[in-house]
Order: sequence, then structure tokens, then C-alpha cells
Amino acid sequence: MINKRNLWFLTLFSLILVLSVYYITMPSELLISNDGDYNLEPVSSESEPVVSTNESSILTALRIEAEEKVSSEIEELQAILVNADATPEEKNNAYEKIKSINNVRTEEEKLEKQITDAYSLKSFVKIDGDQIRVVIESDKHDSGIANNIIRLIQKNYDNDKYISVKFQV
Repeated sequence: MINKRNLWFLTLFSLILVLSVYYITMPSELLISNDGDYNLEPVSSESEPVVSTNESSILTALRIEAEEKVSSEIEELQAILVNADATPEEKNNAYEKIKSINNVRTEEEKLEKQITDAYSLKSFVKIDGDQIRVVIESDKHDSGIANNIIRLIQKNYDNDKYISVKFQV
């Protein structure tokens, strides 16, 4: 006779078995995320699929490095916010810093979009106080374009900023 425990075991085991068979038989194209600009080359039976991205690896590395730094800083500030021993002033300062970090990230994305819209160039923008660092993905190192990018960025601010533009391949 089958008791409740055995019935539950058989039910869960059969569910796991069905899901495993479904996952194994699913086409591999459904497993690839469509979040980025990926181009999947035709796959032969002997080779692995080749995935290529359209963005420069230098820009990607810069974005990842900046994102890791910002994430760790936000985690530290959030730890202060949830700490029961922290004073209200410390919590308020941590909250204000998180807010300013998010504002800087928004400003960086806005400037990158302006550069892309105006000059059709992929870029990375990093704001650190009154310093703005711009890295442009381009084979051509044109001082005229760099000067125009500096002017475009400076138009967004009332006070003078130290803006540097660097071209990378």
C-alpha cells in the first residue's frame, strides 16, 4: 500500500524527471539571452557556437570596473542604513551618498547618450567631482571631435569642469 510519503516522493520525482527531459530536449537557441547585441554563427556538429559582441572590450571593461566599484560602495552604505547601532545622522549621510551616486550614474548615462546621438560614437563617461573622463571608441584620433565633445559636455554645466577625452580602439 502507498502511504502519503511515498506518494509525495513519486510525484516530485516524476516532476523532476519530466523537467529534466524537457530541458535536455529544448533547442539551445532558447537558452541564449537576448539582452545584448549577440550574433550567433551557424553551428556545425563538431564546433562550439561562436558569440560575438558589437561593443569594444575596452569600453566593456571600463563599465564593469566602474559598476563593481559603485556596487561595493552602495553595499557598504546600505549596510550602514540597516545597522541598528548607526545613528540617524550616519544613516541620513549614507542615504544622501546613495542618492548622489545614483544621480551621477544617471548623469553619466545621459552624457553617453548625447555623445552617441551627436557623433554616432560609442563612449564611456566617468564623473568624479568636477572631473569628467570620456573614452571614445574610434580608430581616428581627431582633436576637432574631442573639442566638440568637450563643448557638448560643458554646455550641461554652469561651472567649469575638467573634461578629458581619450580615443581607444
